[in-house]
Amino acid sequence: MLAEFGSVVDAVRCAAEIQRTMAERDLDLAEERRLRFRIGVNLGDVIADGDDIYGDGVNIAVRLEGLAEPGGVCVSATVRDHIGERLPYAFEDMGEQNVKNIARPVRVYAWRPEGIASVPPASVPLTPPVVTPRLSIVVLPFANLSDDPEQQYFADGITEDLTTDLSRLANMFVISRNTAFTYRNKPIYTKQIGRELGVRYVLAASGDRATRSASAPS
Repeated sequence: MLAEFGSVVDAVRCAAEIQRTMAERDLDLAEERRLRFRIGVNLGDVIADGDDIYGDGVNIAVRLEGLAEPGGVCVSATVRDHIGERLPYAFEDMGEQNVKNIARPVRVYAWRPEGIASVPPASVPLTPPVVTPRLSIVVLPFANLSDDPEQQYFADGITEDLTTDLSRLANMFVISRNTAFTYRNKPIYTKQIGRELGVRYVLAASGDRATRSASAPS
């Protein structure tokens, strides 16, 4: 099964919850009758084609799934960096792995089945509220206010360039382009978006209006 999430934190939380629930459900079954899933989570660009998605972002997720133990979860280094301390899951660094059809090695982190017992159910508060990093921002997709729909490509390019440039600043936490673009064509409520993504600043602008920013409380 292939699932796409708007938030990498939600994706990892869902993966861990699936494994925890499966393990609890099968406690009374003989080992040979227990159902075990392998799950891989990656954060990257994908190509949308109708109801399907593909590309390196998907290919890496598939390879991560193959590296996971039955009942375990493997994530890429990008995923591990983005979730930080937001989730109470201990990941083991498996180092760089050479995987099929991916030119460069992929750094892999594993959450193993033995960690399931320490993961509380989703209804239980997982950790104390995480303090939002002082320098943290999301650049929302720029709006194209012209009558030419082809100008959207230009607006998206500005959004991507700003995201890339900000991510190069020391001690700056920047939400990925993939996550930011899930807010396209949605009402902009900066405080809500800031809380959802765990950032202090939300940057939004349109193709012919001055950039505006708003802080979101931690």
